[in-house]
Amino acid sequence: MNHVVDKKLAFLVCGAQKSGTTALAAYLRQHPEIFLPEEKELHFFDDETQSWPNANWDELHSKFANALPNQQWGEATPISMYWDAAPERIWSYNPKMRLIAVLRNPIERAYSHWTMEKSRNAELLSFEEALQREEERSREALPKQHRVFSYTDRGFYSSQIKRLWRFFGKDQVLVLRHENLRLTPDICLKSIWDHLGLNPEQNIKPLERHTSNYEEPMSIKDHQRLRKIYWHEISQLEALLNWDCSNWLKKIN
Repeated sequence: MNHVVDKKLAFLVCGAQKSGTTALAAYLRQHPEIFLPEEKELHFFDDETQSWPNANWDELHSKFANALPNQQWGEATPISMYWDAAPERIWSYNPKMRLIAVLRNPIERAYSHWTMEKSRNAELLSFEEALQREEERSREALPKQHRVFSYTDRGFYSSQIKRLWRFFGKDQVLVLRHENLRLTPDICLKSIWDHLGLNPEQNIKPLERHTSNYEEPMSIKDHQRLRKIYWHEISQLEALLNWDCSNWLKKIN
């Protein structure tokens, strides 16, 4: 039997949105033993038009038709860790899947998310109004989550990480910090090569580091609101991952 027919995705960058997953995908593409489709986000496991659990696997696998025999298949759809149904679907497809999650300060992530939606004209409200109405607007998508207006909801990482661990165990889930990926990508990439069982790749070209120059910075009032929202969550995450995230809660002037 042709070995490509039996081949499956080996790894997935599953989140979080607005946490450097595009940059990470660009790094991963440089490793000769990795194949990522040109289309960064396949949105297969959060596709509610598929007939789960009998999804169209040929549709998914067709994205990897140009992969070389020695390359691991991977993709990066950052909604995957947030979308309630996705982890079980991924596990059903490949229980040996290796997952990579990049976590950003949820306060910064929420503002970056709102800025993106505003630039797409998907969001017409101010950030303050959007935060105030998030719960109300999110009900429009029930029983699913809201793909657009989930500014704060996506930042509750601890429950998402626990769900990944439930299906895949801790060994198959690599959790990285967004700031480390930005500042010391070589160290992060080494941990990824180890996680995926790949040869260390020394010829990875550094990416130009982009800074978030927003038209207007987050207001002190909105920042304080988000600090209150995430105070307990960040404490939970620190205990879960043995991280020090105290800088995530620093006040702005």
